[in-house]
Amino acid sequence: MFKKILIANRGEIAVRIIRTCREMGIQTVAVYSEADAGAAHVLEADESILLGESEPSKSYLNIERLIAAAKNTGSEAIHPGYGFLAENPEFAESCEAAGIPFIGPPARVIRDLGNKTLARRIMESASVPVIPGMLEATTDPSLLSQEAERMGYPVMVKAVAGGGGKGMRIVLNRETMEEACMSAMSEAEKAFGNGSLYLEKYLKAPRHVEFQILADHHGNVVHLFERECSIQRRHQKIIEETPSPAMTPSLRNAMGKAAVSAARASGYVNAGTIEFMLDRSGQFYFLEVNTRLQVEHPVTEMTTGIDLVRQQLEIASGNHLTFSQEDITQRGHAIECRIYAEDPEANFYPSPGPVLLHREPTGPGIRNDSGICEGFEVPIEYDPILSKLITMAATREAARERMIRALKSYVILGIRTIIPFLIDILSSPEFAKGNTYTDFIDRNFKNWSQSKEDEDLARIAYVVEEMTYFNKPATKVKNSGWPTPWETLGEWRM
Repeated sequence: MFKKILIANRGEIAVRIIRTCREMGIQTVAVYSEADAGAAHVLEADESILLGESEPSKSYLNIERLIAAAKNTGSEAIHPGYGFLAENPEFAESCEAAGIPFIGPPARVIRDLGNKTLARRIMESASVPVIPGMLEATTDPSLLSQEAERMGYPVMVKAVAGGGGKGMRIVLNRETMEEACMSAMSEAEKAFGNGSLYLEKYLKAPRHVEFQILADHHGNVVHLFERECSIQRRHQKIIEETPSPAMTPSLRNAMGKAAVSAARASGYVNAGTIEFMLDRSGQFYFLEVNTRLQVEHPVTEMTTGIDLVRQQLEIASGNHLTFSQEDITQRGHAIECRIYAEDPEANFYPSPGPVLLHREPTGPGIRNDSGICEGFEVPIEYDPILSKLITMAATREAARERMIRALKSYVILGIRTIIPFLIDILSSPEFAKGNTYTDFIDRNFKNWSQSKEDEDLARIAYVVEEMTYFNKPATKVKNSGWPTPWETLGEWRM
């Protein structure tokens, strides 16, 4: 097993990896940019190395500096986390060339599965169902238009090197096809350095269901059941859960077998995720493979009891999986909410700034993987995820109610977050019924705005306080638990 690893990432995922390493007796090296000098992952690690300026290309995306940092600190392996270089085959190759194990799949596998059309061909060869679509990419809008006519509208325009919703457009008719192709091509070129596109038949309001897989270097491959990830904004997930409300034992068995077949066909090693679209008839189709640890991995950990980061480290060090498919069981229901520094009333625009107060929810069945601390300045340069809040209970309804309570007790002051939006989603009758499809937000919360009730109460409280401050007699009040943020801020004025 490694004695020291470098974590080529930041924020909550870097903190998450550090904590498992600490349990395993592995020393950790954090890297950071100038914007992250006081970040939680820097404070948690055994060592830290400044990479450079805040711009990602000069810090977290700078392969040469990351490799140098690993060598200079005597790190025996590099964990990429997710995002940044986690799915970059050049980074994995650079690690291999430097003789530093990359904690993830081989560079060849990352490259093959990162090419969406090649991945589709690999899945077809393994008899994994794929969404009808193109097997070759192009930058010619006229060829894409011809293919769309052959397939029939609506279609999904997708970047061949894409991910995270970038370079994707839903096209409903031929009149908007050319414009959609040009904008998707431009976005893909900027995001991935590759503007090539392909088409898939657009499935109306499916579910997004993925399977976690683990594969070692000795040919052992298992899945750790499914995660439902249909609650999305701009093709980005914000709420995930397991088990899926749509799952039946026979469907789980079929999709699990397909996920294992997909992993074997691609020569996969380490932790990864096979993503599927599940239509309303119960037919599932391969979507893509995420060749890394997923943001939503904690719900799988909570229900299986398996630490996925530990498994990544064990596999990367050459060890066998210590369990078979029959050994893995699920217990209870888990839900994860991604806490973003965004303004949901302004189309989820980022909300950078200082964290003035940070109080995490606690209690049975509550886990919070956080990457921030009080006083931290949330930068504008990076993904605005602050933490992942997870609840677990015996049933879905109990986990849902626990999540609502946890969100209501989660206090982050100084910046805007999507917490009020998440509370309304979890409290909605449609979510409670399990009617979670990829159009959920557009269908139920398209013009969402936060209730002004609390704002009005704050104004009233302020007026009363101003009127009675100097003449207020001492009174005994019942202790209701933790003081509110307003009680701990000291003297303040609005």
